[in-house]
Amino acid sequence: MDFSEKLKKGLRAEKSRLVTDQLTAQALGSGGLEVFSTPSMIAFMEQTSRAAVDPLLPEGWSTVGTELNVKHLAATAVGMEVRCEAELLEVDGRRLNFSITAYDKAGKIGEGTHGRFIIENSRFMQKLGQR
Repeated sequence: MDFSEKLKKGLRAEKSRLVTDQLTAQALGSGGLEVFSTPSMIAFMEQTSRAAVDPLLPEGWSTVGTELNVKHLAATAVGMEVRCEAELLEVDGRRLNFSITAYDKAGKIGEGTHGRFIIENSRFMQKLGQR
């Protein structure tokens, strides 16, 4: 299936969320402090990247994350809002590459690149069942 009609370089998405106690390093065990955790930031970056392209895919298709190269640059306190931006940099068949950046009210807190791959959901799950 050719996705180049709808998925073009420059597609963007932006999402915002409040940092809650459940998203902290202490809650997730990735650290001992009550600050926005790196795993939470990464998951939010993936969600934002999905939001840029998944709604444009045919019924029964979606994307899965395949690669991340991320830097967590600054801490964010509970109660602050975090905003993430994702931009599609490259479409290579079913392989997608994004630029991702996260901010809080004080500035940039994270940046990196993220790879995703377009999959047909039923076929993907069928292959999983054969493993």
